[in-house]
Amino acid sequence: MPGERLSMRKIREVLRLRLAQGLSQRAIGASVGISVGAVNACLGWARRAGLGWLLSDELDDTRLETLLYPPPPDVAPERRPAPDWAAIHRELRRPNLTLAPLWEEYRAGAGARDGFGYSWFCNRHRDWRGRLKPTLRQVPPAGKRAFLDFAAA
Repeated sequence: MPGERLSMRKIREVLRLRLAQGLSQRAIGASVGISVGAVNACLGWARRAGLGWLLSDELDDTRLETLLYPPPPDVAPERRPAPDWAAIHRELRRPNLTLAPLWEEYRAGAGARDGFGYSWFCNRHRDWRGRLKPTLRQVPPAGKRAFLDFAAA
């Protein structure tokens, strides 16, 4: 469960201390009263938004919040690109391959930037895999084994 957002006053203070003063993240966290992880996250949001110090006076708190926390895409879930579950299932047979790199490929694919997150991807794959019929195919080399069915008598 995500925590509360930092106030804009604290975010401005973090940006000022890092970009104008050059303090470390640990020193910024101690000064502002937040964790080092929160400082790191705040600096990451600012980096993705392209913000630098000095923040202009015309950049008020609502505009800053819109830059740091952009709204989610307005693409309906049914219009988001769905992955090819059969191909993903075949890929998972390769040794040492997990769903994480397959999800990254899905997100990097054409038109999938608006795609779903990792947890959705894993849940949908688990649902799809649950609909498969479990079968055990035994294909031994010829003459290696003999299979007897005693119930046919």
